[in-house]
Amino acid sequence: MSGIYIHIPFCKQACHYCDFHFSTNMGKKEAMVLALIKELELRKEEFKDEVVETIYFGGGTPSVLNTAEIDQIIGAVYGNYTVVSAPEITLEANPDDLSKEKILELANSPINRLSIGIQSFFEEDLKLMNRAHNAQEAEACIAMAQVYFDNISIDLIYGIPGMTNERWISNIEKALDFGVPHISSYALTVEPKTALKTFIDKGLVPPVDDELAESHFHILVQKLSAAGFVNYEISNFGKPGYFSRNNTAYWQGKKYLGIGPSAHSYDRIRRGWNINNNAKYIKAIAQNELPMETEVLSKTDRYNEYVMTGLRTIWGVSLERIKTEFGQKFYAYLTQQAQKKIEDGLLYIENDRLLVSKKGKFLSDGIAADLFLVNLS
Repeated sequence: MSGIYIHIPFCKQACHYCDFHFSTNMGKKEAMVLALIKELELRKEEFKDEVVETIYFGGGTPSVLNTAEIDQIIGAVYGNYTVVSAPEITLEANPDDLSKEKILELANSPINRLSIGIQSFFEEDLKLMNRAHNAQEAEACIAMAQVYFDNISIDLIYGIPGMTNERWISNIEKALDFGVPHISSYALTVEPKTALKTFIDKGLVPPVDDELAESHFHILVQKLSAAGFVNYEISNFGKPGYFSRNNTAYWQGKKYLGIGPSAHSYDRIRRGWNINNNAKYIKAIAQNELPMETEVLSKTDRYNEYVMTGLRTIWGVSLERIKTEFGQKFYAYLTQQAQKKIEDGLLYIENDRLLVSKKGKFLSDGIAADLFLVNLS
């Protein structure tokens, strides 16, 4: 099974923290949709032996597309690929786009899962992040979406400057009150060349506090676990039966095709990424060219990726897989490097799998980095 990711590189306005590829100029939207459809056609041979289980519209803000455009793109997937009988088809959406009319249209489209970018239910947080919606729209869109969609995820951001533990708890409790079955939650990060980085450098916004973010994370895990959510990946919490099939496939190393400017692809042997320029992407596709760079992953690259992704999940790193896929040298290196982390209570082994402990969960990326290797082959 595999997945197709479709990058929609448009937003109404730029969030202060975002460094994803997008444009606030919608002038090329129609041409972009045609280019996405053509890229799907041009790359169908890459998936000739694959069955597509998930289709994911990410961005950017995919909800700026109208339903006719969404239907065209999904039609191109079905017209060029083999798709399972009941695929998960997710659309990332912003609250300001989810009017009752838009939700009704989406409910009558093939979209069967909404991922709504709430980020916070508090006006001051939304203004600091320069979100296009307000707190009232955040609540209203969830209530309306639940009338027509069962499978809904919302995004929340923690570690926002000025966000107290009390306000973060209120955000979590508001989400729980709505009864959504999936929550993705991320620490606010300060990326280079973003407005947030500039504001912090100028002293207009307080710097991000890592200790506060860690406190928020532990509150999040405690509150959501008590409410019946499974923290199946560091940033993803789902009720049983509502884990994102797209997210799960990514963290378990399944193949995916990335369509659109800046989109990444992965086939377990190679990784590819499209150019992150809308005009150049559209021009290349029109000339039947794929504006993509690729790299072949070495055994060491694949080992490092598996350790990184595995430790972020409840499935951990299979020690048997390390032995059989990478060999005894890699197995010996991993178990030796992991020993100190096990002694420190950050990692543990259960059922021949290396897993991150509750104590180590917030630090999982750093722990994984300490298990990486550079030149063993």
